[in-house]
Amino acid sequence: MRSRMGALLWRVVLAVTTVCGIGLLPWLSHTDPARTVLKARSADRDPSPQALADVRAQLGLDEGPVRLLGRWLAGLPHGDAGRSWISGADVLPGLLEALGVSLLLMAVALTVAVMVAAGVCARTLYLGARRRTAVRPAGGSGSAVLAALPEFLTASVLATVVGVQWGWLPALGWYGPQWTVLPALALGLPAGAVLGRLLDDQLPGAFAEPWAAAATARGLPGRSVARKALRRCVPALLPNLGLFVVGLTGGSVAVEQIFDIPGLGRTTLQAAIAQDLPVLQAGALLLVALAAAVAAGARVAARLLVGPALRDGALPTLHRRAPAGRRGPPLVHGLLLACVVGLGLPRDPLALDTGDRLRPPSATHPFGTDALGRDVLARVAHGAVDTLLLALAISAIALAVGIGLGLLPRVSGPLVDTVNAVPPVVAALLVVAVQGSGPMTPVLAVAVVAWAPLAAHTSALLRQERATVHLAATRALGAGPWYLLRRGLLPAVLPPVARHALLRLPGVALALASLGFLGLGAQPPSPEWGLLLAENQPYAERAPWAVLAPAAVLAVLAALAVTAPGLLRGSPRPERAQRSGSPGPRGRPPRPRGQEPTIGEPRAEPTRLTEAR
Repeated sequence: MRSRMGALLWRVVLAVTTVCGIGLLPWLSHTDPARTVLKARSADRDPSPQALADVRAQLGLDEGPVRLLGRWLAGLPHGDAGRSWISGADVLPGLLEALGVSLLLMAVALTVAVMVAAGVCARTLYLGARRRTAVRPAGGSGSAVLAALPEFLTASVLATVVGVQWGWLPALGWYGPQWTVLPALALGLPAGAVLGRLLDDQLPGAFAEPWAAAATARGLPGRSVARKALRRCVPALLPNLGLFVVGLTGGSVAVEQIFDIPGLGRTTLQAAIAQDLPVLQAGALLLVALAAAVAAGARVAARLLVGPALRDGALPTLHRRAPAGRRGPPLVHGLLLACVVGLGLPRDPLALDTGDRLRPPSATHPFGTDALGRDVLARVAHGAVDTLLLALAISAIALAVGIGLGLLPRVSGPLVDTVNAVPPVVAALLVVAVQGSGPMTPVLAVAVVAWAPLAAHTSALLRQERATVHLAATRALGAGPWYLLRRGLLPAVLPPVARHALLRLPGVALALASLGFLGLGAQPPSPEWGLLLAENQPYAERAPWAVLAPAAVLAVLAALAVTAPGLLRGSPRPERAQRSGSPGPRGRPPRPRGQEPTIGEPRAEPTRLTEAR
């Protein structure tokens, strides 16, 4: 009970700190909120001293941020979230309506994500139900490419092609269920690919557990074994699924902008830009509350799925040696990426030639030219260097921070929920307010939130690994906490979390690109990938190569990030693989050389060689 109260108090402190930090946004950025509000109300009105004084008196800005925050917090217990500084309307009804829109969109996108994840895991489930996962090679390039699809680019293509050119579905607005299809596809496809990859990484370990062999020996159908394997693996992914739920609700700002959806993410972004603090604070508080509710539901669902084995320490471990991967795909992907960078670096990414505007790919310009006649290959290559270095640095920091905080679940759990509730765009605006605009603004904004999924994954795996039988036996033999951490917990947690970090590497690049797409990242004429996509999106119909080139390179990066760990896994020797796959004498598993049979186990029959000796 004391630990629960401490966790609840820690969560409240984090929520209050987040809301107060957002409330100090205008004063942290050293801007005059009266001028920003006056411009948002009427862009044509002259910001005279008298007009600014009237706005300050109306909003009470002369009282200072502390009094404003105190009045706003005092009204929350009575259901009063204040009035909008821009429209003057009550904040809560409009935000609840926007939250309902985002929740509906999230539900449809989550349905798409679950279907995509099922497709990614279908082959592993099929092989596992037939006890053939041992020969399954490591792959996943297709799902990695799908996970690397930029949401804003997918949304733009769907809106332009499916909505406008083909006219199959509406492309703009929010008037009924059919308006949810295209934005849900844009959000659900990459999310489902990431979830599917994480689940597909754990399924072979579940199928290798003793219960699977026993179930097959008793004649259980393969479908039943596959369902039980899913039930075994899903609890470790529920925290990340909760992060996706909150992210799809409040973080789908770019998709809501493209499809003109009045969701919570877009409402929060508009309030942040206009410095409408009551709307921004209430929106952040709603997202924090949603994150807390989803996290609590994920913990309850995990306990229900695992059962009393989590409490009694009776779980088998999912940790197993990963199968050797095929060396061909990562070498091909790395060679393609190196060729693009090597061919494009000698070219000038800033050279203008208005006579060659929007030229298709040719021998002179293999990727074509953009609207200013600049070589797209040169810009993609120069942007790749910056984007790759930044993404690698952020991913390494996120992995270290995520594992470190994930080992302290009582501290990191509420912190992960609070950080995930803040959309990256709002985080970027907070970084701009504190540090100012610059090339490091998107890096800091992405680094602030990139560690959260890895910490949630670490905590979930750690919770299950602590409940395993072998760890309980090691503890009973007198092993100390450091020995258990070093020899039992970290070897089981580090490999899947490291693969998760590699899978998130294109997502980090995407987050940087999304901020550039929304105008919060690099500024022209920088060749950063997000800026390239934002600049060339209006010409996607006339010159699709200008948009598809950076997206294709990003997809190759995703495939390389997923398949690269296969190069680090040594392929087992043929005789060892044969011993591990062949049954021992009288149907028992093989015994390593030099190990004597246990008590009560009959010795193996002597071979001809031993009889001759």
